[in-house]
Amino acid sequence: MWSDQIVAYYSQLECPDLPSQYSCMNPYKQEDTMQVVRLFAEKYLNDDRKRVLLFGINPGRFGSGITGISFTDPVRLKDNLAIDHNFEMRPELSSQFIYKMIDAYGGADMFYKDFFISAAYPLGFMHEGKNINYYEFDSWKSIMEKHIVAEMNEHMKFNINRDVCFSIGKGENYKVLKALNAQHKWFKEVKPLPHPRWILQYRRKQEQEHIMNYIAELSTAIAK
Repeated sequence: MWSDQIVAYYSQLECPDLPSQYSCMNPYKQEDTMQVVRLFAEKYLNDDRKRVLLFGINPGRFGSGITGISFTDPVRLKDNLAIDHNFEMRPELSSQFIYKMIDAYGGADMFYKDFFISAAYPLGFMHEGKNINYYEFDSWKSIMEKHIVAEMNEHMKFNINRDVCFSIGKGENYKVLKALNAQHKWFKEVKPLPHPRWILQYRRKQEQEHIMNYIAELSTAIAK
């Protein structure tokens, strides 16, 4: 069952060794977060359906760095997923877009039957008190590439559609996933989608257009 696998997967995650200027966030060491993950898995992933994977970069401190669920801030966790919690109700920009898209797709029940959102690396990072992406580390490949490959290999154990996966972000995350996929042959194709933060910061007037583009692209993956 997806639900059992997801809970087991997140439960065993450990922070990698990092240079002293960086720190790692592992929300899965917090019982409140793991309780939310269990509730989410039981509610939305309690089956053996084949799902299409979407990969973000790595968690941020106001979204899945708190809730443990990719692109899900505490507001969306309660209002859209109907999972109660004691986290501070602080919104996160990317989560706002993702759940507007999920609502347009037909809602969380329908979306999570077809898709699972993860990350190229499932734990978050901080540098000088701010979020940092894995590819922004100095000499990031020597630090992170082996860990990303290991976590991607773990994802291959899930019941997933290996024809295609999606990179949330058309920039560095897509380049990394595409290059690693060319080496390791996890998927036949890696397709990029624009990052929600980019959309809401620079293309907010076209937000609805981007939502419909997401849905069109994702729908092609389950139409086969």
